[in-house]
Amino acid sequence: MAENYYENILPIAPLKIAALEGCEELAAQVDKYLVDFRGESNQDYHDLPNFRGYLEDSYLLRNACPRFGTGEAKGILYDSVRGVDLFILADVTNYSPTYTVCGHKNHMSPDDHYQNIKRIISAANGKARRINVVMPFLYESRQHKRKGRESLDCAFMLEELIDMGVSNIITFDAHDPRVCNAIPLHGFDSFNPPYQFIKALNKAAPDLVTDKEHLIVISPDEGAMDRAVYFAGVLGVDMGMFYKRRDYSVIVGGKNPIVAHEFLGDDLNGKDVVVIDDMISSGGSMLDVARQIRERGAKRVFICATFGLFTDGLSQFDEYYEKGYISQVVTTNLNYRTPELLSRLWYTEANMTKFLAAIIDCINHDVTTEHVDDPTDRIYALLESLE
Repeated sequence: MAENYYENILPIAPLKIAALEGCEELAAQVDKYLVDFRGESNQDYHDLPNFRGYLEDSYLLRNACPRFGTGEAKGILYDSVRGVDLFILADVTNYSPTYTVCGHKNHMSPDDHYQNIKRIISAANGKARRINVVMPFLYESRQHKRKGRESLDCAFMLEELIDMGVSNIITFDAHDPRVCNAIPLHGFDSFNPPYQFIKALNKAAPDLVTDKEHLIVISPDEGAMDRAVYFAGVLGVDMGMFYKRRDYSVIVGGKNPIVAHEFLGDDLNGKDVVVIDDMISSGGSMLDVARQIRERGAKRVFICATFGLFTDGLSQFDEYYEKGYISQVVTTNLNYRTPELLSRLWYTEANMTKFLAAIIDCINHDVTTEHVDDPTDRIYALLESLE
């Protein structure tokens, strides 16, 4: 995938990946692709001194963040990082790792993962040639703007990482990519998975017909409009949207509650519908949208979201699947997913590991990510192959 673009191009430094706790499985898959990429590119130069460390059996760096009995921790690197291009890979949404505080078990929160990122940066800084942070789910990305007297957590996080010496921050489908304005002179990239979504949809529903008579793409709210516009445009189908009518006289859980979802768009009767968004948190809004779509006569509802968090569990999704409100839910493997989710008949995975490996390979060679970031040509080729 990536090797054709790197012939005769020297990487900026030897590549190393520090997979933090909770991200080991994703990193292992990415590492396998990188080994394959490097084995096929620049084959005439593998033995030259400038390509030292280019071809390795693994690019994973041994590290840990052990904790004391109080819950305090420290970052440790078990391998040298002097002169390397270090990529720190972290899944801040993975709550499955635990640690003990004075005998009590705690599940790791996004705050704990973020502290571990800073600990590994601190252990490596001054020695690594360059430090890059790969954070598929951008920490605090939903707190990206200020309404009233509120903290600006995402912007502060970005500034803090840059101040610690990070050169590039790589994320996926940032809730609002304009948050990069907090660090305008530094590297920030937010990648999107439309190609992987279409592959996954074809796997889940091989009979899906992608034309205006049979398919429509819908945004569940105003914030997902850009994603839906691109998705509909590249598939050559119409799109619609829901907007959230809120009660601004009340604040519940720090936000105004949703009163209703209002639909703007064409007739849905007899059509398959793809609902696309950046994440499924509790899933309540997405399921309400799916129910309304089916009640308007849609044939099937497919939900595509980059991150499936399912913070309120899976029972309501099970119920809506049994009632026929949803046909399939597609999310990426960029964040932690429970074994229970992976076993559900209504769940399909969009595999992002090859894409992420290609991105890391591009950045390590200090070349443009344009050829891996623009999925349009690959989507058209995929659609042609399905005809």
